[in-house]
Amino acid sequence: MRLSFILVLSLLFLSINIIASSRVFTPNQYQSSFVQWMKSHGKAYSHDEFARKYRTFQDNMDYVHQWNSKNSETVLGLNNFADMNNVEYRNTLLGASIEVEPFRTPRTFSRIQLPTSVDWREKGAVHDIKDQGHCGSCYSFSAIGAAESAYYIANGEMLTLSEQNILDCSRSYGNEGCNGGYMLESFQFLLDQGGAVSEASYPYEAKDASCRFDSVKTPIVATFNGTVEIRRGDEGDLQQAIATHGPVAVAIDAGHISFQLYKTGVYYEPYCSSYSLSHAVLAVGYDTDSVTGKDYWIVANSWGLKWGDSGFIKMARNRGNHCGISTMSSYITA
Repeated sequence: MRLSFILVLSLLFLSINIIASSRVFTPNQYQSSFVQWMKSHGKAYSHDEFARKYRTFQDNMDYVHQWNSKNSETVLGLNNFADMNNVEYRNTLLGASIEVEPFRTPRTFSRIQLPTSVDWREKGAVHDIKDQGHCGSCYSFSAIGAAESAYYIANGEMLTLSEQNILDCSRSYGNEGCNGGYMLESFQFLLDQGGAVSEASYPYEAKDASCRFDSVKTPIVATFNGTVEIRRGDEGDLQQAIATHGPVAVAIDAGHISFQLYKTGVYYEPYCSSYSLSHAVLAVGYDTDSVTGKDYWIVANSWGLKWGDSGFIKMARNRGNHCGISTMSSYITA
């Protein structure tokens, strides 16, 4: 006779040595929270894996409580990555950190008067949030997100374009499939290929595969005419690019537990680096918090709807190029 789910969990919990004095919550609070979290996220573990994941969940539950008790402008939560320690998280979702030299490139724009806030989501120019899965393909999602937005702004049609095409076919441009890559090089690949193909003809697999581009079976559906690299480290130029062009592909330092477990609020991590970058996302707007007066960027991630604020994050703006958001930013034109 099979044991009930609750009974099996109870036996597993009993087999784990919990040192109550080193924890913030009671054993019952951890257990009930973990059971509810597992149900909400459809998680199941082997016997050996369960003990490790449960301890990691406890650690993250403590971290979230301690962070939020500081009344930070950033609010953390037990999201879909709450069973990962930070090393596992970085190895699974982030590419290798890129060390960027801290010098300024030439100014991209002449300064003009800009609106105080911009949100391209309100104009239908931002694709629905996608999920890269357990593959370090963030650069392809960032690049394709920018391409989808640029095409929409130029042509009035939101297409769903293929990230897998970049993943499989752009290695000669310096990209490394699920091991990371670059947005600007991905844009150049799209230009040289003649454009982007649809997700329907070249679906995402979240794994490395051989290039299957075929002009007949995977036809080009969106064409582009150039790229722009924004001045390194200049948040003013990034703001102007977003206001006058549209969403921009950006690279950031996302290696901290606070980013892993982000829920809402303006993200500010005291230990964030401006020049050691590990993740690519899409900046789709900017604004100022009406309560705190803090400026922020509106950023779309590629980790599904359960992460962050329905897949989005507000990142600190005009605070010293926080997390490197303006260090490596670029866009494609249609």
